[in-house]
Amino acid sequence: MTQNPVEKTPVTLLGLGAMGTALARAWLAAGHPLTVWNRTPARAAALAAEGATVADSAAEAVGANSLIVACLLDDASVAEVLAGTDLAGRDLVNLTTGTPEQARARAAWADGLGARYLDGGIMAVPPMIGVPQAGGYVLYSGSRELFEQHRETLGVPAGTTYVGEDAGFAALYDVALLSAMYGMFAGAAHAFALIRREDIDPAEFAPLLADWLTAMAPSVHQTADQLRSGDYTKNVVSDLAMQVAGTPTFLETARQQGVSPELLTPYFKLMRRRLTEGSPKEDLTGVIDLLLR
Repeated sequence: MTQNPVEKTPVTLLGLGAMGTALARAWLAAGHPLTVWNRTPARAAALAAEGATVADSAAEAVGANSLIVACLLDDASVAEVLAGTDLAGRDLVNLTTGTPEQARARAAWADGLGARYLDGGIMAVPPMIGVPQAGGYVLYSGSRELFEQHRETLGVPAGTTYVGEDAGFAALYDVALLSAMYGMFAGAAHAFALIRREDIDPAEFAPLLADWLTAMAPSVHQTADQLRSGDYTKNVVSDLAMQVAGTPTFLETARQQGVSPELLTPYFKLMRRRLTEGSPKEDLTGVIDLLLR
């Protein structure tokens, strides 16, 4: 006697940009019945050939399943697309990029319509979706019950990390992590600029840079420990006074190499300010407090 395969949760997906299409293909490949809608219908044609049901309207797509996933341009698009749809009794997972306050407002809005709400921040690019070894994941916040009920389904496109019942936390974590990424990109840009006019192969320099950044990355744990304890002098190796004393070398090297120091000077300015207001024996952690308005 042949056993029936386990039924997979049906999903409705609103939005078929590059990320939405990648999500759709991951769910289809895993055997989930999928209903899709996109403002430009032509984008749905390929997915229809792969087994997706294409709805003629957002309202029809919402009505097709209880699990609704939105992956649209922005919060205004979510409001426009879902206006007039019946969300009562449904689960809305919003993977649209937005701010923490937008997520909180959208959660309250969904609750007023009788829907459970989960906000998501995708820490991946489309080629990483549906490829577990790529390491992509999605941050989720909002209804814990919704997350637990649909954890397996939500985990099909990428790993899942639940960060709390405050619906704004996923967006906050997302922007915080990406902000650190751009800071790293800024430092790397300055490093490459310094060697740009020299007889140095950037391809040979790149492994040294990558290894150095990797070696420095664990320092975030010490920063977190200092923030938690309130003791910014704890386990300090190179104190603030020493590091501030070294900044002129960086600026003079940039001048000699004909490189603008504009990516470094704001941080150096904060370091000098912290030195006048804090302890010379502390770490760089005190700079964080200067950023709080």
